[in-house]
Amino acid sequence: MSARPAVPLDARLLLLGAALSLLVGLGATPLFDLDEGAFTAATLEMFARGDFMQTFLNGQPRTDKPILIYWLQAASVAVFGWSEWALRLPSAVAALTWMAMAYAFARRLYDTPTALAASVLTATTLGVALISHAATADALLNACLAGAVFAQYLALRDGDRRMALWAWACMGLGFLTKGPVALLLPLGTAFLYCASRGAWARFFGHALNPRGIALFLLIAAPWYVAVTLMHGTTFVEGFFLKHNVARYAGAMEGHAGGPLYYLPVLLVLALPFTGLLGRAARDARALWRDDFARYALLLLALTLALFSFSATKLPHYLLYGCSALWVLLARLLAARAPGRTMWLAPALLAAVLLAFPDLIAALLPRAQAHYQLMLADLDTWFGVGYRLGWAAILLLALAMLALRAGRRALLAMGIALSLGYSLLLLPAVGGALQGPVREAGRVAAAVDAPLVMSGLNMPSFSVYAGRVVRRRAPGPGDVALTRVDHLAELPAHDLLYREKGIALARLREATP
Repeated sequence: MSARPAVPLDARLLLLGAALSLLVGLGATPLFDLDEGAFTAATLEMFARGDFMQTFLNGQPRTDKPILIYWLQAASVAVFGWSEWALRLPSAVAALTWMAMAYAFARRLYDTPTALAASVLTATTLGVALISHAATADALLNACLAGAVFAQYLALRDGDRRMALWAWACMGLGFLTKGPVALLLPLGTAFLYCASRGAWARFFGHALNPRGIALFLLIAAPWYVAVTLMHGTTFVEGFFLKHNVARYAGAMEGHAGGPLYYLPVLLVLALPFTGLLGRAARDARALWRDDFARYALLLLALTLALFSFSATKLPHYLLYGCSALWVLLARLLAARAPGRTMWLAPALLAAVLLAFPDLIAALLPRAQAHYQLMLADLDTWFGVGYRLGWAAILLLALAMLALRAGRRALLAMGIALSLGYSLLLLPAVGGALQGPVREAGRVAAAVDAPLVMSGLNMPSFSVYAGRVVRRRAPGPGDVALTRVDHLAELPAHDLLYREKGIALARLREATP
């Protein structure tokens, strides 16, 4: 058996750059509300309550997600201390694992150039780059799904029993991260793939694999059983009935959309490699005849169908079906050099992000008064450094467009854009919107009084204050985080902090 060729130096540099793009800037941005704030505040409350089996938020049971991401965040802050960097580290490590699995899978399936493209493309598509820098469950779930769908394909194609067990293990970890979707998408794809091949024996052999099912239950079941024994059916009922069944049947928290919602979302999530989607569409018939391409397309189609019919829609849901798609797009890129039109997407993306503060300023007069206050100092956050950084990235993209640069240049462009998100875009947006909440939390941390939120929901305040914060009407002696335009509604108080649209007030004690 001949040895694989060594990975060239420029390829190694691309892999290193893609990996670094997932790690840099983790601590450069305040925690975003609501999602990051809710996950990290729930992790804080695990320590405050001394209960690491069920999560609470604002002192109330939080049944949105299972436990695994909270355990990983808790482990990270236990080792590295409380910081945005430590809270986001599990997501970045999950994305790195996702990238490594894409490389290993594509190298086994195809060759080293495809593996290089698959790993860099996986790490630097817009959707992955953003969730890798978010202290939420999404990067972890996608890593579990990627492991499941990659291992499952090899198990179905080659009859590899070891890969079958890996697939079931990854589904177990995914079920412990976000529930039934970690089981539904891989097994649903296996059903469609085997049905299209008439390979029913392969499907039932995989889906009814007793060792695989036992491994899945060994990983996923103990916590669900333990939390039910310790806390009753609160979590199970809230999670499965409200956050799965009810979320599918009715739009929650205003996250609705039409039946074609996810088609433009796919174009955005794939940036800056959106042009490869056009190539895949043109080659659809040929791809359907390719074994892995069929598997990847069925996974994407199932995800599109499942979440298009769901009443609750969020852009990142579509990423659940994209792990195999990124490998397929990498194969198309490795097979044929990018044409000039392939460079239009990165150039357009860089231009939009360069003009982003001007677009916000143009729309700001139509926004609510609270957001006008929060974004009043755009120039402070989107300053010269932001402009010069995105101008340089735009000029690089335009130069590559003019030169009709090749595959590795396109991958390098993806890395440059990913670094731009983490070092330029997210710190600017986060500083403008979340900076005052972070500072209010730091002020509150030094105050010995009950903390409440009134008239807003920014759970990251709890993380920065280092204490459990209740959501209720404030009473005498409470320290309340509220919006500036709600201050007049409070009883007599002393102002502890006020910045843009955020205020921190201490209500005076009642006089005898």
